[in-house]
Amino acid sequence: MGIKDAFEFTLGTIIHTIFRFIQLVLALTVCGLYGVDLHKSNSEDKYSDGKWIYAEVVASLSAFTALFYMIPFTVKITFAFVWDTILFILWIALFGLFGSMYIKEHAEGDNGVQRMKNAVWVDLTNALLWLISAVGMAFYWVKHRHGRSIWTGRAKV
Repeated sequence: MGIKDAFEFTLGTIIHTIFRFIQLVLALTVCGLYGVDLHKSNSEDKYSDGKWIYAEVVASLSAFTALFYMIPFTVKITFAFVWDTILFILWIALFGLFGSMYIKEHAEGDNGVQRMKNAVWVDLTNALLWLISAVGMAFYWVKHRHGRSIWTGRAKV
């Protein structure tokens, strides 16, 4: 496998890039959904709840990671599944945190509560996407772990 192989646009690479783009879009969606409350509390000089800050941090890490993984060469990063698994765990924790607060809530015309109920399901979707990603990257690593180095092609990786 040479350096040119890292930049080939195969069907797998295209699907991977589309998958990462969906992760990016959903992470940015979460940034927007939770950012509304953070912006409101900040503009009113009120306390910014750590739960919402945690949501923004998880979403930002996910967005940067998805964007980074869309660079063709980074598809072949060893142990990428470990970071994807960590992001999955962070998303599940976020879903559990806000799910316990909002799933059973009745919006009753309150747009803020309805927005947060919707955000909970986007959190779950993000968690499932990162789980799929972690499993897929683990399969990719297992399949390619006995490959040859990209520099000379002689040494086993």
